[in-house]
Amino acid sequence: MSIQTHFNIFDKNIYLTSQSTAYKKAREKDESILQEIKNAFKDADYPIIDSFMQGSFSVNTAINSIEGDFDIDRAIVIESDTAPEDPLIPKKLILDILTKRNFENPKVKKPCVTADYLSTNLHIDYIVYKRVGENYSLAVGKLNSAIAHKEWSASDPKGLSDWINTSVNYGESQIKKKKQYKRLVRYIKRWRDVNFTEEVRKKIFSIGLTVMVKEQYKPNYFDSVISDDLSVLKTVIVNILASNYFKKQFQSEDYRVYVNLPKKPYRDIFQHKIAGGESENGSDLNVGNQLRNKLIQLQNKLQNILDEVDEIKQCTILNGIFGSDFQIPSKSDSSNGGKVAAGATVFPSAGASGTSQGA
Repeated sequence: MSIQTHFNIFDKNIYLTSQSTAYKKAREKDESILQEIKNAFKDADYPIIDSFMQGSFSVNTAINSIEGDFDIDRAIVIESDTAPEDPLIPKKLILDILTKRNFENPKVKKPCVTADYLSTNLHIDYIVYKRVGENYSLAVGKLNSAIAHKEWSASDPKGLSDWINTSVNYGESQIKKKKQYKRLVRYIKRWRDVNFTEEVRKKIFSIGLTVMVKEQYKPNYFDSVISDDLSVLKTVIVNILASNYFKKQFQSEDYRVYVNLPKKPYRDIFQHKIAGGESENGSDLNVGNQLRNKLIQLQNKLQNILDEVDEIKQCTILNGIFGSDFQIPSKSDSSNGGKVAAGATVFPSAGASGTSQGA
């Protein structure tokens, strides 16, 4: 086998879509709750005019959770003319519904309403927007937020999905290149899940990784040949580390990671909390240091794999990087006696596990 074949199998093992069999029960819960939310909003005289998936499902970069749970980001959209002035009112309606629906400790967070279902491994974030024309505003605020911290904030959720999905800058073989980009995002998300503690990985946001990979994935515009995922992943990691995402703090050897949303509200994705509950740009130091150090380790390991000519040894290192879903072949599985040319160019069916975010 080629090393790309093993990456394709790995991608198939981790790739999750809203139509996946494993997701069926979660999808049914989502649809049931959405209908109840629609009814409640209609009774409150601000009917829902649109609802759509956000996050990884919306751009086909979702992966199976190691813990076996499912995350859903569901946008709820109402007309600007009918929206209440207080953005907390519709969020409280959703909170009431989730409280009655056997969710564990549902809460209103600054950008969303969130909860975990008790009887199903399901975590849902409901994000409320008001819309006028094509312009969206996000309901921002917590239950006890002062007036100064409650607002309808300009946002562009569909623009963000479009930005992630666009392939117009890829030139030749745009579809193949876009599929490769999506695979790279899924790989790096699984790498995060395997290599960081829960406390740290929950602060390494999927959308942050998605944006970094998008900005640093730079295929040759005029080349229709798609290089193997291994060598391209190595190049992307090198580009990420060479960028200005990681910044050393003044008079310190510590780093924070900074990544801005490419669409409204253009905020820093890795903002961390400071005294008083406010947010400050950049990650906390623990996240910044760990993410940078582990990316350096990943870069070195990927180079070791490229230098290795034994297919089984390559896959063994990749298994250590990505976990058990990257399978190690037996000698009998290797039709070429376990040898593969390092960095060999292949023509993958790229994305054979699915078409078109897990951001």
